[in-house]
Amino acid sequence: MESRHLFTFLVVAETGSFTRAARKLDYAQSSITAQIQALEAELGQPLFDRISKKILLTDAGRRLLPYAQEISRMHTMAEVALRSETGLSGVLRIGAPESLAAFRLPGIIKEFRGRYPQVQITLKPGACWELTEFVRTGELDLVFLLQPETEYKELHTETLIHEAMTLVAPLGHPLLELAEVLPHHLKDETILHTETGCTYRILFERHLNSHGVFPDPKLEFWSIEAIKQCVMAGLGISFLPLITVRNELAEGKLARLHWNDDSQRVATQIAYHNKKWKSPALAEFLSTVQKHASGWRSGETDTEKRSLLST
Repeated sequence: MESRHLFTFLVVAETGSFTRAARKLDYAQSSITAQIQALEAELGQPLFDRISKKILLTDAGRRLLPYAQEISRMHTMAEVALRSETGLSGVLRIGAPESLAAFRLPGIIKEFRGRYPQVQITLKPGACWELTEFVRTGELDLVFLLQPETEYKELHTETLIHEAMTLVAPLGHPLLELAEVLPHHLKDETILHTETGCTYRILFERHLNSHGVFPDPKLEFWSIEAIKQCVMAGLGISFLPLITVRNELAEGKLARLHWNDDSQRVATQIAYHNKKWKSPALAEFLSTVQKHASGWRSGETDTEKRSLLST
């Protein structure tokens, strides 16, 4: 199977046209047709349907696509690595849920980019279940996950840190007077939720439901920042990772309810494909991640800990 044929297949799939693919690759259209026919003959299956002047991927074409994308990416990275004096260039495709993208990754990316500015980083947000599929199919090189510790077939996973969760309320909320907030206390409360499919939202709702509590009304938001602003405005309470509200708690903008989160514990994990070749850039990025994770686990000062306990 010639890589040249796979690259042509990718461009035809991307452009949806043999003519546009020929123009983009600066080939004669007959050459594009011949390469696709050669690839189809080798695989023994048609890769495109030609319907009403439209070029559409067949089922075989859709199955080949992620492998062709990975081969193309590896080919590009090999060329860049051999041409680069340091070997650290190319593209890293990373995925993370919003909370980690906003509150765990910036420091990692800043340090890595400062040392290796030639490496391009693309960051894709998403739910954990979605991100694991992207890394399994090769669409992403590495994903960060926020969920109960989980292992996956075909993926290498590592736990970086166990994340504390917290139930936050606006200042002066009546539940702040309780020594311990229990599920039945939330029966009539408005809960401000993250989007459907969020792992810690699922854990929180399951915990409430197991105690016969099904709070209503509830509001759903796509942004943690929007949730925080609405809690501060007195619209309701919310269950969030402590890292996302640490500054607001320290500044007295939000209040922390006395809530037992033992059954809703989550961890920050990383995952990448077991069979994935670690490029120099990916290996160095993983090293930077481990360095920061060590700081997360041991970096809280006694002052910070006392401040969090007092909120």
